[in-house]
Amino acid sequence: MHRAPLAAALGRCPPVSWSQSSAVLPGCKRSGAAGSIPARWLQTLSRMAWHPLLLLPFLLAAASGNTAPIFNMTIVYVAEDLQIGEFAFQLMAYDIDGDTITYSISGSDSFYFTANAQTGVVTLRNLLDRESQARLTILVTVSDGINEAVSRRLPIIVEDRNDNAPVFQNLPYETSVLENTTVGSVIYTVFANDSDTGTAARVSYSIQEVIPDTTKNHRLFYILSSGSVVLNNSLDYTMNTFFQLKILAQDGGGLLRNETVIQSSTTYLSITVIDVPNLDPRFLNEPYSGSVPEDCPVGTTVLTVTAMDRDTGVNDKISYSFTNASVPFAINDTTGTITVSQVLDREQLPSEEVLLEVLARESNLDIYGNVAQASTLVTVLVTDVNDNKPQFYQCSSNCNFIHTQSNFTGSIIEHSSSKVPVSNLSIVARDPDKGTNGTFELYLQGTSASAFTVSPTRIVGTGEVQILVQNPSAVDYEITHVMVVQLIANDTGNPTDCCSTATVTIDLIDTNDHIPEFPQSTYNLRVMENSPDGTIIATNITAYDPDSGASGQITYQLLPESIQEIFMVNATSGAVLVRNGSLLDREMRPVYYANLQAKDGGNMMGTTLLEITVLDKNDNEPIIIGSYFISVEEGQNVSTQIRAIDNDEEGTPNSELGFKIVPGLYSNNFTISQTTGELHNIEPLDREAVDDEAGQMVVTVEVYDHGVPQLSTMVNVTITVADVNDNTPVFLQQSYEFSIFESSDGSFVGDVMATDADRTEINSRISFQLEKSTGSSTFLISSSRLGPGNYSGRLSLNPGVSVDYEAMQEKLFSLVVLAENTAADNAGNIANVSVLVNILDVNDEPPTIVPSSLEGVSVRENGTQQDLVHTVFASDRDTNHSLVFEELSVACYKGGSSAGEVCWDWFVLLPNGSVLANSFDIDYELCDVVQLTMRVEDLYTQKGNQYSQNETLQIRIIDINDNAPVFLPVSGTFVVVPEISPVDLQVATVKATDADSGLEGTVFFNIISVVLVQEDGVKRPFENLFKVVTSADQDSYIGSIQVASNLDSSLKGQYQVTVEARDSAAPQQATQTTLIIFTVDQSYRIHLQFVTTVDEVQSNLESIRLALTSATKAGVYVAAIRSYDDSRATQVKAKSVMEVYFVYSNGTALDVNQLSLFIHSDPLVLANLMNLGLAVIGPAEVTEPSKEKEMIGVIAGLAAFLVLFILIAILALVLTIRSYKRKLSAMKALKAATTLSPAVVQGAGIPGTNKYNAERANPMLNLSLDPSHDLGFHEETSSLASINSLDENKVDSPKEDNFKAKRGSPHPTDSTEDEVLAAALNMKEPPKMAYINTAFNTTDL
Repeated sequence: MHRAPLAAALGRCPPVSWSQSSAVLPGCKRSGAAGSIPARWLQTLSRMAWHPLLLLPFLLAAASGNTAPIFNMTIVYVAEDLQIGEFAFQLMAYDIDGDTITYSISGSDSFYFTANAQTGVVTLRNLLDRESQARLTILVTVSDGINEAVSRRLPIIVEDRNDNAPVFQNLPYETSVLENTTVGSVIYTVFANDSDTGTAARVSYSIQEVIPDTTKNHRLFYILSSGSVVLNNSLDYTMNTFFQLKILAQDGGGLLRNETVIQSSTTYLSITVIDVPNLDPRFLNEPYSGSVPEDCPVGTTVLTVTAMDRDTGVNDKISYSFTNASVPFAINDTTGTITVSQVLDREQLPSEEVLLEVLARESNLDIYGNVAQASTLVTVLVTDVNDNKPQFYQCSSNCNFIHTQSNFTGSIIEHSSSKVPVSNLSIVARDPDKGTNGTFELYLQGTSASAFTVSPTRIVGTGEVQILVQNPSAVDYEITHVMVVQLIANDTGNPTDCCSTATVTIDLIDTNDHIPEFPQSTYNLRVMENSPDGTIIATNITAYDPDSGASGQITYQLLPESIQEIFMVNATSGAVLVRNGSLLDREMRPVYYANLQAKDGGNMMGTTLLEITVLDKNDNEPIIIGSYFISVEEGQNVSTQIRAIDNDEEGTPNSELGFKIVPGLYSNNFTISQTTGELHNIEPLDREAVDDEAGQMVVTVEVYDHGVPQLSTMVNVTITVADVNDNTPVFLQQSYEFSIFESSDGSFVGDVMATDADRTEINSRISFQLEKSTGSSTFLISSSRLGPGNYSGRLSLNPGVSVDYEAMQEKLFSLVVLAENTAADNAGNIANVSVLVNILDVNDEPPTIVPSSLEGVSVRENGTQQDLVHTVFASDRDTNHSLVFEELSVACYKGGSSAGEVCWDWFVLLPNGSVLANSFDIDYELCDVVQLTMRVEDLYTQKGNQYSQNETLQIRIIDINDNAPVFLPVSGTFVVVPEISPVDLQVATVKATDADSGLEGTVFFNIISVVLVQEDGVKRPFENLFKVVTSADQDSYIGSIQVASNLDSSLKGQYQVTVEARDSAAPQQATQTTLIIFTVDQSYRIHLQFVTTVDEVQSNLESIRLALTSATKAGVYVAAIRSYDDSRATQVKAKSVMEVYFVYSNGTALDVNQLSLFIHSDPLVLANLMNLGLAVIGPAEVTEPSKEKEMIGVIAGLAAFLVLFILIAILALVLTIRSYKRKLSAMKALKAATTLSPAVVQGAGIPGTNKYNAERANPMLNLSLDPSHDLGFHEETSSLASINSLDENKVDSPKEDNFKAKRGSPHPTDSTEDEVLAAALNMKEPPKMAYINTAFNTTDL
């Protein structure tokens, strides 16, 4: 029994005894093919075989017959993750007779297994699942073929494997959380179940993703091991209104197919944040400023301030007000519109900029119980209007500009000099208007105006004014003592009220020679006692002094000095005034005496006597004698007399008294005698008419005298009225009606209220009860005291009675409530009132969106903002509902595929179901279908789901023609060869696309103009030279530019073709582009002569074209192939000629010399063309000259030939000598090179040259041949012509393999030969020489 753990520890599976099962231990792998016993198991069995052999002799002795097989397996274990065909367990039986045993299994659970009849190996036939069936039982039958088969039931335990992922329960997960939820609160709990066992069944949770995906949001939540989601940080509705948590549930891990596997699953928790009022409102579009003219009418709108509740989910109502105490503006508390509330005057305002502080306050308190409010500053500029004329003021240093002045007095010494100002004048002129509105002119008028002038003559705003002497001779004291001028201020910008006038009196100064004299020697004056300070007693006591100026100016003084404490005199006018009126008391001193002294500027004095009598004044109030408090029961009368005295002089109105009742709460209940002061009640007193709880009536009596001013004293008469119970209860309403919802057991229904007019608690006590009637037992009523004489009867449902709306025939109860006065002395006073109780249904049905309102919606692109597009309708079966639409998501599609978020703000779904276009950017080219996912909410839902199912409104965007065609870039250069360009040949292409759809996006092309720009820059217009054919290509259009008429092959230059792309729907959109088509004229036509026939050339045309293209890298355009007929004697007889153009993509073409250079530069191409029959490369044909011209040409040619022959002969002699010496050096170098590099392979040479054509090698140096190096094949240069060329540049086949060097006379060697030899010896490449053809200009190439 202890061997199995040891075997497992050693890494082996334990042996199976005859009494054990054949299950494999966890961690041990089975080996061996299905249907065979593993070798190590057989070894174990062989080691264990000695146990039954000990019993064999005894068995043989006990029985002489054959015995049945023995099968004693008790239980086996099989892993549930076993695969079909894998080894499950081993059936083990033994036969002491040694007979062959066969195995078989049966029973309903044998469905999962297959047993090998010979070996007993059981393999899996169908997959196991422990979670469906953890225990199996099969019937095992073993047989030796001799005895009866032995059968036994074998239990099979299916071992658990981690093959199940956790499964979330009760999906979907959705919850709502208040914005102010406390951090650390559990907001939701998820639960996932794992069907496995052990650690594989232990589920742990984690949050994988938070949508919206931000770093802050990842730290906003965490999840406990129990599945509870906990708030880790504060929520903010303004930041996010919705979260979606991706929650991962994973088990503890376990074995699956011999590997440790952790299973997991995910789900989403949707969290809706509910907004709470925790934020103050906020003003939009700050700062605010506006302006109004000062003459605007009251009610003029200045501007509107707007504030919004930042708690967008609450959206509380906002009211506006000013915090300024007194401003000439008003604000609408609802709209925030600021208007002018008073007549404005910019000049009266402290500043032309009025600063207003506006307070925005929400109608409800926030969650903290505070007022949610915000303030902003509004600057209102009151602009100036020319509404003031200039005014004059008399100022010394500082002016307050309050009182205007129209008369001014100054003085001046007679005959003063010109420009001397008049003294003692303090004139300031001011126009309170601003800028140019405050500009005015000054000038003088009047009889004396010519003697003076004003300075300045023009003032802006405010300025000091002076009167200057202009004519000194006119200022004469002997003529007049006083001169008067009119000072005019004229506001030229205000024609209606332009001017102000001030009179300026100018005194002329003279000398002093008179004494002041009073008209009277004594003056009798009177003054009222207690006169206010400054009271004038006498105004015209003046002395006369005929002197002028300072000598004639008199000052006055009162004597003695003690009298000056009570009286004073105006030193200038002589007016006598009261200095201290509080000292004037007739009762203390009735008469005062004083001397009035007059003194002029030369100290000359005169006096007069003043007798001042003090008059009596009513200055004593009546005095009340005693106090007045009276007690009486209601219904009785009151009578009393008010007594008072007055200390003023008897027998005068000042001491004569009168009585009256002061108007008050109870003044109409009493009357009083005006002379005696006797007080009586008019009607019997009623305690219920007295508001005071103590029953006190206070009547105020005024006692007054008849003096002037009249003086009086008040006295209160207090009458206490005792209460008597003489009133019946009264209900506050004639009837009551209440409503409650069904199934509201024990709920409050409503309050009925009654009053009793009696003023004491015992007399006003009320008790309520229900009058017995049908349904009265359904309700209860209780009494409660609200205040003195006010009682409430609270009506509620009887908790033991249920109200069912559907079971009631009438959905109401009609009750009668009784109110009884329970006073002890007069019980039984009862009042009644009818009460109607309506039973209401409960809103418990979800709303639905009307499907027909979701169909057939389309909008044209580029629509107007805030236009009504469509209205979606919803319905609710409840009688009372309030439906509000909510937009959930927006999806954008273009051509059936997602277009991202381009349309997210195109449309707005209002709460009433109206769909508005919200953008000018609705673009069909970006999105052609917008899907709005929405739902509707019943705000009045009380039970059940308040939301409808989510529905989708599909808005189809209608395309309009708002995009012009756009040309697409086309690579390459366009070239036309007029000679081989038939009509309808395509010479160029354009490509364009249009973002619109349908006809709006269908493009067709037109040729607007064709201009040929010649080589000399001259431009020639053409018509109908080219045409364009339009074709469609998927999402674009191709314009094929084709030849429309025969082209002139003699023209040189380039065609500028202007092509227009225009769409097909109104209003049509068009775009133009200009193509450049290069033209190749006849001067570039080349003749290629072939020794083969026309038919052979045509059959080999593609090979010839390929070879020519390979050599030139140019386009090969064959103009014609014809038979050749030429009578001139040449070494090669051509049979056909091919007329060809060689044109590059940039518009350049090859001439004969350039073509010859390219072909001779490539020996392989040259050999290929010669094999194809090419014989001669020549220019185009020229016109045959006449015989006369030909003879003249022959003679001239012979003469030139003789001269040229002599020169050539001399040159040839020199060149031959140098050539033989160079070849000799080359042969030496070849020999040396051959010795040094035997691997060099030499090929056949080109006749007439020292160059080899095999592998482009130079036989001298074994170096690559430079294609640009001269090969000697030049048609018209005799000095470079091959020795095989007699008349034309004929090409011979390379047939000679040996180079025949001509010997010549030795010639001095030059440096080049030394370089060649040195390069050959050192295996270096000599400097290369290139042929440069100046005639070859390919422009852009």
